[in-house]
Amino acid sequence: MTKKALILIADGTEEMEFTITYDTLVRAGVSVTSAYVPAENDTNTGYTSPPFAKGSRGINILPDTYFSPQDATPDKFDLLVIPGGAKGAETISSSSPVQHLVRRYLEEGKFVGMVCAGSLAALTAGLARRPLTSHPSVKGKLEKDFEYSEEPVVVSGTLVTSRGPGTTFPFAFTLVELLLGKEKRAEVVGPMVFPANTFA
Repeated sequence: MTKKALILIADGTEEMEFTITYDTLVRAGVSVTSAYVPAENDTNTGYTSPPFAKGSRGINILPDTYFSPQDATPDKFDLLVIPGGAKGAETISSSSPVQHLVRRYLEEGKFVGMVCAGSLAALTAGLARRPLTSHPSVKGKLEKDFEYSEEPVVVSGTLVTSRGPGTTFPFAFTLVELLLGKEKRAEVVGPMVFPANTFA
């Protein structure tokens, strides 16, 4: 059965963390959906189709759909991903429906991935103390409540966290391996032609 992943996006989401994860999962055969999480003051929420999300570096990305808590439940997806980017991570992590879903996914044994400032969702969701990592800029907000690590990728049960744009490839490869196994990871990594002795 095809694995399914939901990647959240908002204005201010870090483009590399979003696109590298999305692209890598698709290469592995995962069915990926991106969902736009509007900010509280967003006036576009009445439209049927989501607006472009303006990334942290000004690149416009068109999400697949609006975020709907009813359509994002763990019975419909195997993985929930929260990218970083300060503004985007703030919008996503401060959403109470997202916080509720983070807890549900983990309770039901589904995977949750957080990159960069996206790891703030672990804090806002009230997760129990566990190992994790994040971008250095939000370390101070997380290190008191969690076992903070500076490893590129930290796997704690079904929670997978990573540090930033530069660690997004190993983050995405880890998600592929957890969902589909080491052979699939190697199959995806090979054609990307990484230089020798890199993280792949």
